[in-house]
This record gives sequence, C-alpha cells and structure tokens, in this order.
Amino acid sequence: MGPAAALAERLGLPVRDLGLLEQALVHSSWLHEHRDAARGHNERLEFLGDVVVNLAISEALYDAHPSDDEGLLSTRRASIVSTTGLARLAGRIDLGALILLGEGEAARGGRRRPSLLASAFEAVAGALYLDLGWERTRLWLVELAEPELSNDSPGVSLKSPKSRLQEHTQRHTGLRPEYRIIAASGPDHEKLFRIEVWIEGRPLGVGEGPSRRTAETAAATRALEALRRERAAASGLSDTDGRDGAAVETAATDGETPGKSTSKAAAASSTRATSRRTAG
Repeated sequence: MGPAAALAERLGLPVRDLGLLEQALVHSSWLHEHRDAARGHNERLEFLGDVVVNLAISEALYDAHPSDDEGLLSTRRASIVSTTGLARLAGRIDLGALILLGEGEAARGGRRRPSLLASAFEAVAGALYLDLGWERTRLWLVELAEPELSNDSPGVSLKSPKSRLQEHTQRHTGLRPEYRIIAASGPDHEKLFRIEVWIEGRPLGVGEGPSRRTAETAAATRALEALRRERAAASGLSDTDGRDGAAVETAATDGETPGKSTSKAAAASSTRATSRRTAG
C-alpha cells in the first residue's frame, strides 16, 4: 500500500483522488531526487491548505467560545495554527511516517521537524478540500483539533513563547528582545538558522530551526526557561517546591515577584507565631 492509500485509510475519509493526496506528501527534497515520479511537490497545496485550516479553526472557535473577544479568539487560533500546533495535529495522524523526503532531509530528522510537519499537514488539508469539498474537510479538521478547540484556558497560557517573552521585557524594561542570527547554513530549501536572543544587554537563549521564526521561537523558549530558573534561585524555590516554572513566571508577570510572595508568607507566619506565644 502506497503512502497516500495508507493515509486515506488512516483518516477514514472517502478519498477519490489518491494522486492529489500523494502530492500533498511530496516534499521538495524528494522531488529533487525523483523528478519524474510525481506531479509536483506539496507547496502549492500547502498554500491552499493554510487558508482552509485557518477558516475551519476560526469558525469552530467562534462557535465554541461565544464570550471571547476578538483578541482572545485570535490568541486561541494562533495556538492551534502555529507551527507547533499544526505539528501536534500532524502527529495525531502519524503524518511524519508517510511524508516522501529526500535521503538527506530524512537523515537530518525531517520527519520530526515541526515546520515540515506543519507544512505537510496544510498540504493534506488543501488536497482534501479539492477532492472532498469544504464540509467534509472542515468536519475532519474540527474533529481532529477538538481538544484544542474546547480548551478554556486563559489567553496568557495560549500565547507563543515570543509573545510571552516580549510582554515580560516590555513590562520590566520597556524594551523588546533582540534576536541575532549567529549562523545560517545550508541551501535555500534546507536552511538551518541558529539565533540568539538578547535581553537587557545579555544573551539569554539560543535556538535552531529551518526558518528564522522557528529558531526565534526556540530561543524565546530557552530564554523563558532561563528567567524562570533565575527567579526560582532568587526566591529560594526549587523544582520540588510544588510550584512549577509557569507559576513562577505568572507571579512575576502579574507584578509580584516570587521573592516578594515568599517574604509576605514568611512575615505572616512570623506574626501568627508571635500571636500564639503572646496568647500563651
């Protein structure tokens, strides 16, 4: 069974044009090595699928969260249709195992690369839209993304690492993080970027990825982790204190540092102890 037939069976959809679905699985690196073996790579289908996915997710979020304003709906959508979010959806159908990759791309772990998985997922959505129409494709996308669509988490937990880092730095210094390219290697279709993020005049995180955006997101994630460790060390918290890094970050971004919270708790405890001794 070919990859397109295997995917159609996995999806449980009445796919009619297996050739179109197979094109959605063809990465440009594979076509470069097998020029006459496919009708083309998947980038045109990716272009179409991007619109299909965004519309389906937007409509579903609009219906599922009637009390959300435009800003929160946009945040929820971004968390689903981001590179990381789409790669997560691709993982649910094990799409990476079926993508046709060139030998070099496969050897470099392309089947696990979030940007490649996200692009292939959009291409599959585009192919299904052309083959089955809007309604069948929409229902499939909504069912696949149901856990994210029904998530009622507050907006801050849905924001990207870059957004959270920028909000933190602007709140504390009024400045934005500065992303610097350390290295960019490889041909255009196989680029690898290495980017460092600077905050308050010091490097705080390094990330790598096949695009600047992906590498910047990875660097922002490392920077947030570094900030959490610094706050935990300053306040005497550890990983076993029953309070994870996200909670530490939330306390700090709410305008109260973990150290202040700890000091307040200690002061309250001391006051209670003094009252007990006086009463005794």
